[in-house]
Amino acid sequence: MAVSERPLRADARRNRESVLDAAGELFAQRGDAVQMDEIAERAGLGVGTLYRHFADKRALLAAIIGRRFEAMTALARDADGAEEPWAAFETLLYGYLEAAEADAAFRFALLGPEKPSWNDIAAEKTDFSAITERIVRRAVAAGRLREDFRAEDFVLVTRGAMANMTADGAWRRHVALLLEGIRGTGH
Repeated sequence: MAVSERPLRADARRNRESVLDAAGELFAQRGDAVQMDEIAERAGLGVGTLYRHFADKRALLAAIIGRRFEAMTALARDADGAEEPWAAFETLLYGYLEAAEADAAFRFALLGPEKPSWNDIAAEKTDFSAITERIVRRAVAAGRLREDFRAEDFVLVTRGAMANMTADGAWRRHVALLLEGIRGTGH
């Protein structure tokens, strides 16, 4: 169940944010073992209130991703403003991964066993994808990325890095190695 398109009342908005905050904390701590009633309890709300906002765990995971994608889209817009195509690509890549590093619930929502309901966050995903596509095309056209690199590959790179995020920051080495493999001959 997607949240209605009409604006939420202030109390409903607060309840929704409380649920997202609680779910984010619990998913980050315990992953898929978290139950909806635990999320409601952590948010200080009844289970019925939780289900009025989110029909199931998939919808809740999508909302977590959607909330992060709003910030990721703003980051992508900023990166897209870089004049040099490689700088735009690196800014987007590292900015995305640094934001993901700080948000374990986002990583879980993307990488966990339960696939989110992308229909619930289609607008956020579309905006981000369009900007990423433009940045990648610019970098490929400038010879800064391999000519066979596509925006879909950005997803593979980021998911690989997120799967390797540990407390020691090893994902940065993972990305540095990947960048050497995808850099174009025009660097």
